[in-house]
Amino acid sequence: MAPTPELKGILVALITPFAADGSVDAAAIEKHVNRLIDAGVHGIVPGGSTGEFTVLTAAERQLVIELVVKAAAGRVPVVAGTGDLTTEGAINHAVHAAKAGASALMVVPPFYEAPDLKQLRAMLQEIHTASGLPIVYYNIPSISGMKLSPSEIASLSEVGVKYMKDTTGDAPALTELLLAHSDRITSFNGWDTLTFYGLAAGAKGSVWGATNFIPELSVQLWNAVSVERDLKKGQEIWARIWPICKWLESYGYPAAVKAGMELRGWSAGGVRKPYTNIEGEAREELFNLMKVNGIL
Repeated sequence: MAPTPELKGILVALITPFAADGSVDAAAIEKHVNRLIDAGVHGIVPGGSTGEFTVLTAAERQLVIELVVKAAAGRVPVVAGTGDLTTEGAINHAVHAAKAGASALMVVPPFYEAPDLKQLRAMLQEIHTASGLPIVYYNIPSISGMKLSPSEIASLSEVGVKYMKDTTGDAPALTELLLAHSDRITSFNGWDTLTFYGLAAGAKGSVWGATNFIPELSVQLWNAVSVERDLKKGQEIWARIWPICKWLESYGYPAAVKAGMELRGWSAGGVRKPYTNIEGEAREELFNLMKVNGIL
């Protein structure tokens, strides 16, 4: 197996576009992936929360991974969301993603009844062994029910976890991972309104849903803060992004991101039931935020 590329930079937590008949829109995926890569993003993460994986069938989840890998065509790494409620299901998705050509896996713990640390480690080890791919641990305790300490997260490096997407909103814990455990695990910010802080604190990148409709600003922020080390320039860019991120955290996230895409004229197809699309005053508020910050 060829060595997997190092993950860094702006990794897009990809939406799953739907066609008029409700099916996965293959043409829209190809167009959107190309659009994001042309904007300069550094990786694509399909099959996560922003991608509505909980409302997709197993076959649809695997189709999305195949379509994204094909569209990316090796230009940037594809990190496949493969979490499942069962070890068997997670392994099946992981093995499929490896065969499809994914560079890494993003694994959320079982999110109905949380396992303990020993059980989680065993599950991750099996996934890694079966797939041969490095794992991005999706640290989202508000959904998974698993709240691990920074040292416990770092210990997951022993069972195939190389990276961590931090969606805790806990800046001190992220800081500890960045400063005390970076030799064991590479941390990415995954909490929208902490993106600037995370990058300035030394995170190797961000797994970011908002990038679906603000890819240009997302890449500009990364370049300013993490490449050019120009904090003032980064602050100016962040001042345009932060109000939008704050708005996103006030609504159903996939629907909110898709609303932003649609306001830019990009096909997204709305969200699946039981979830509903963003309409009315909330959508108008996003329109105004995007307009005043130069996105429209």
